[in-house]
Amino acid sequence: MFHRIASLTLLFIFAIGFVAIDVASAEVTATRSDDGVTVEIDGKPFARYVTDFNGTPIVWPIIGPTGKAMTRSHPMAEGPDDERKDHPHHRSLWFTHGDVNGLSYWHRETVKHREFVKVEGGECAVIVARNDWLGKDSKRVCEDERALKFATDGDARWIDFDITFKATAGDVRFGDTKEGCMGVRVPGTMKVDSGKGGRIVNSHGQTDKEAWGKQAPWVDYHGPVDGQAVGIAMMNHPSSFRFPSYWHVRTYGLFAANPFGLRNFKGGGHDGTYVLPAGEEMTLRYRILFHRGDEKSGKVAEAFSTYAEESK
Repeated sequence: MFHRIASLTLLFIFAIGFVAIDVASAEVTATRSDDGVTVEIDGKPFARYVTDFNGTPIVWPIIGPTGKAMTRSHPMAEGPDDERKDHPHHRSLWFTHGDVNGLSYWHRETVKHREFVKVEGGECAVIVARNDWLGKDSKRVCEDERALKFATDGDARWIDFDITFKATAGDVRFGDTKEGCMGVRVPGTMKVDSGKGGRIVNSHGQTDKEAWGKQAPWVDYHGPVDGQAVGIAMMNHPSSFRFPSYWHVRTYGLFAANPFGLRNFKGGGHDGTYVLPAGEEMTLRYRILFHRGDEKSGKVAEAFSTYAEESK
């Protein structure tokens, strides 16, 4: 009996070891094309970086741990019949701001892809791109260099989005407005207002409308997609500008981190405006985790602790 148990135990250990090796060896590829980069995990779709959709780079589509899309289809494509077709400037996953030197990149101005610095795969995929923020007469207001990393942890998936602004055309004024910045538009069935079980919760335990405008290291938005419970957690790294971020997260499905909108979030006596002096840089850092279940079963707090310990 002892030998049989020992043999079964060794078999179990070997099986666990095999699974661990298999998970760790997941290959994440990044394939360039004329209009962007396609990211796959072991040959299956994860995400696509699009260099220009209606005037800005975006990440769409994004496929989560259940094999389903994790952001709204509109305005990039036709979605389910019950999907709201509001706010066409909400473009899956993207970075923008509503007041940069008085111009609204949230609604209309152009962030133009200039070049890829790096595109590579491996245990994770890395995309580094440079972009010009254009103003009147297509003159450069500032530029950014963004580094995106795509990876998997078990069946959870995540995207790191680090963006460094460079004031290469004079001072850059980031105005106080709620319209920004690191944004995601969640699927229609996941949003709180759908009444299908969607919920917002932040690291302090504030939920739904109470989480709007609050400061927190992370926020989770979870709910059903095709009948399966999934979630999106957005985390702000401690080295990021003005950590921890304030959150422009709405029950109708908008989910955004915004370190500038203090007047809206805290009241008229506050001003979140920041002027980046000519020649200087500013970096914001986020991780977007796509997981099963709610923030507890998705182990979001633990995932943030791991992320926060990473040196940047």
